[in-house]
Amino acid sequence: MAKRTFSSFEIFLIFLLVMMTGITVALLSLLFITSGTIENHTGKYPTQGSAAPQYSTPSRAPTTTQVSPTPSTPKTTLFQNFSGYHIGVGRADCTGQVSDINLMGFSKTGQYARGILTRLYSRAFIMAEPDGSNRVVFVSIDIGMVSQRLRLEVLSRLQNKYGSLYRRDNVILSGTHTHSGPAGYFQYTTFVIASEGFSNRTFEYMVTGIVKSIEIAHTNMKPGKIFINKGTVDGAQINRSPTSYLWNPQSERASWFAIHPVSMRNTNHLVNSDNVGYASYLFEQEKNKGYLPGEGPYVAAFASSNLGDVSPNVLGPHCTNTGESCENANSSCPIGGVGNNDIKSLFLHLMGILCLSIHCLFTIMFSSELYESASQEVTGPLASAHQWVNMTDVTVWLNSTHTAKTCKPALGYSFAAGTIDGFGTLNFTQGMTEGDSFWDTLRDQVLGKPSEEIKECHKPKPVLLHTGELLKPHPWHPDIVDVQIVTLGFLAITFGLCKIYNHCLSLKCKKWIELCRMVCNSALPLLQAQRYEAASTIYGPHTLSAYIQLFRVLAKAIATDTVANLSSGPEPPFFEQLMSPLIPNIVDRAPAGTTFGDILLPANTTYRVTHQTFLTVEKYEATSGTWQITHNDASWETRFYWHKGLLGLSNATIQWHIPDTAQPGSYRIKYFGHSRKQDLLKPAVLLSFESSPSVFEVITT
Repeated sequence: MAKRTFSSFEIFLIFLLVMMTGITVALLSLLFITSGTIENHTGKYPTQGSAAPQYSTPSRAPTTTQVSPTPSTPKTTLFQNFSGYHIGVGRADCTGQVSDINLMGFSKTGQYARGILTRLYSRAFIMAEPDGSNRVVFVSIDIGMVSQRLRLEVLSRLQNKYGSLYRRDNVILSGTHTHSGPAGYFQYTTFVIASEGFSNRTFEYMVTGIVKSIEIAHTNMKPGKIFINKGTVDGAQINRSPTSYLWNPQSERASWFAIHPVSMRNTNHLVNSDNVGYASYLFEQEKNKGYLPGEGPYVAAFASSNLGDVSPNVLGPHCTNTGESCENANSSCPIGGVGNNDIKSLFLHLMGILCLSIHCLFTIMFSSELYESASQEVTGPLASAHQWVNMTDVTVWLNSTHTAKTCKPALGYSFAAGTIDGFGTLNFTQGMTEGDSFWDTLRDQVLGKPSEEIKECHKPKPVLLHTGELLKPHPWHPDIVDVQIVTLGFLAITFGLCKIYNHCLSLKCKKWIELCRMVCNSALPLLQAQRYEAASTIYGPHTLSAYIQLFRVLAKAIATDTVANLSSGPEPPFFEQLMSPLIPNIVDRAPAGTTFGDILLPANTTYRVTHQTFLTVEKYEATSGTWQITHNDASWETRFYWHKGLLGLSNATIQWHIPDTAQPGSYRIKYFGHSRKQDLLKPAVLLSFESSPSVFEVITT
């Protein structure tokens, strides 16, 4: 292996990394020893029925909900002699913080939220049999992923209100995997460090929004039918690791549509739901004519599938100096760095996107004709099965005579390289099949040496971080995870907290019991390439085989009506004390001679409707003498930027990208914000304010 040399810039970054690691270890030792404040739970579960706290940022807080502290199973009115299902849908805001918090997904230091492009929503779908005997819930949430802590808390609050009606086996919570949502809602140390702490405010907003969406769906149950359809679209995505992907059998490459929500890159600082959320936005706006975004009866969710290495950036990576493609095993360039054409890739993707909601139950944008022409009805009983599983100790049967084992969690070297959608900042590349003496030594000094057992178990992955052996202040990765299947007649949806390379674990076969026909060791060749996804497969080379085996057990239990005989498995932990956010919340101050809400740059007196970008929010209706809201902060045409200054001095910028459909007339912008105030020896409080600049006219050419 060639001797590695470092540039001055890399040496400087390494020095910063060592310093930051030392500081982080010190902070972890101090900050994890905290009492139960508003930022952390004082007991196993938060107080039921409490309203979510207000934002500490210049934006309007979402509606909160109250939940009953008394366990009960409400009776629902059922519709007899109906051949379909009872279906309820619900949508609720779960945005959380839009400033002073890290964005979840790229794990890039300094990628803090500084405003909002679109709000984040939880979209719930409840399906029940006509006699009420069985029901299932699917919730698609505009967040990076569903953390174990989030799932446990949602299930706890559902149990408090509905008793045994909604349980861990029949409730699926699915994150869309947007990389532009708030972080800070995890309990395992790897994610806590990446989030720069645990934010109880964002956690509460997410939990409240998810539960509220289910409550709305529960009260909105009506007779209905479910139809499934399929189609093909080309040019909407690429595989960012094609050399690895081609190791898959052809039968597995012909999978359902999947897409990584990374159209917004790691340079983005606006909270938003990315491409699949934008698809939901467009579909709902089309169906909910006359309603503001996030309102109206029609709910369209575009849930994540086997997104793995599927990228929306269809032009692919290119070397910045030569312009040539860098699609190779290492995604590296001989000279200069790697870049993407963000704007072209974004719009090409949005024009061709096909994403299917709840995997073929609803359809999107460009292929809306699939939605209109769907004729194959989903019929049959509803069923569900769930187990908690210790994924570090699963014996996998490779064939009738040979077995293998899963591993304690560990991350490989290529994990630190990132992907073509978001590169790492140090001298790591994808495809690293050997360790590096410098990084190994640094790791050993700071975190301790990985055991020979974990290194041997994860081969051919060279172990960078032995997270399964790091237990302070809490485990760095989970040992216990969910496996879950819900079935609607011949259709089934699987759920598991895992990285499964490019393999599809969502059932697409009509005979859903045939889920596990895949060859158990088909994933092994992919690990030889050791790109990002393989290096991020924390439970070792037999992870896929283990999940297939576990899902086979659940599928058989459903098919033979023996779900009641399944063991529930080991319960996961719910940690009491978590690290407070590292990003400080300081008192807000207005510049000298100004007050909160003062207009820094007024709107022009007139604007012309063009295909370029401008701004507004309310239109004056002369006939009624009132101001009517035309857009809000969930509208794709609006932008809210929050600029954090020194010593609590900050300002906000609001933009309206005027569409060519805007009606001529008088418009104004209104801004609703909050400022933090703290008097001597008193706790900090949030004070609301609002402002509106001068009225301006929108005219046609």
